Amino acid sequence: MTTPGKFITLEGVDGAGKSTHLAFVADWLRGQGREVIVTREPGGTPLGETLRELLLHRDMDADSELLLMFAARQAHLAELIWPALARGAWVLSDRFTDASYAYQCGGRGIAAERIVTLENWVQRGFVPDLTLLFDVPAEVAEARRSAARVADRFEREADTFFNRVRNAYLARACAEPGRICVLDARQDIAALQREIAQLLERLL
Repeated sequence: MTTPGKFITLEGVDGAGKSTHLAFVADWLRGQGREVIVTREPGGTPLGETLRELLLHRDMDADSELLLMFAARQAHLAELIWPALARGAWVLSDRFTDASYAYQCGGRGIAAERIVTLENWVQRGFVPDLTLLFDVPAEVAEARRSAARVADRFEREADTFFNRVRNAYLARACAEPGRICVLDARQDIAALQREIAQLLERLL
């Protein structure tokens, strides 16, 4: 009988540096002999990637944004995440549903109850085994975003928006400390990756 894999998500405001550590997590797990699938939200499937382009570059109202996020998430779960976990692979995702609570609830102001309804419908009780939340103050994240590529629709938001997003993420971490681990993303990369490795060892 195949042992199901684990689902790990990486979260944080744009500019927190989580993408930098995604490859480290994948390489570390592969070094432990695990099959690893790296994916992202929105995205991860042909439909998800099409919706990603719309979400990042097409103006839309907050409700449309939320619904498209969950449409992409449904395809992501059904076509990639659940089949991979069932065969024993470990799945790493750059963002998942915590991002909806942070960006669409915290950032856009959509009522959390509406997101809960969609989460229950699409996920059926499924949640990550571990979430790494890379936390930085809004001004640090903004400086990092400014030095990066051409900004998308989310990255162009004001610091006030990202402060709300950050606060929503931290509230989620307070509510689920057993799953969401807050990491100070301002610290030295080597020190941060040692901390990440310790968390992964516990999950093994």
